[in-house]
Amino acid sequence: MSAPVDLNIDHVAKLARIALTPEERAQFARQLGDVLASIEQLKRVDVSGVEPTAHAFPVSNVWAEDVPQPSLSAEAALRNAPAQRDHMVVVPKVVE
Repeated sequence: MSAPVDLNIDHVAKLARIALTPEERAQFARQLGDVLASIEQLKRVDVSGVEPTAHAFPVSNVWAEDVPQPSLSAEAALRNAPAQRDHMVVVPKVVE
């Protein structure tokens, strides 16, 4: 399918901050035109009896109960730290 006449692929490329060659411009215009044509087909589908939803499937909480458990010791937590001092991880200064 060809790109819609009102599709400004240069503007879209500028918004995406990408530089396109003429070949890429033609290819992406065609592809974006195909996507927009598919969306136009979806607009024709009768959804009057379909209830709006936020998720396609029911959402349920899959987290475990929040029960206190033993945590890592300071030595175990700092075992892989590149540098440590006084039971703390030492990192480079990033703020003056």
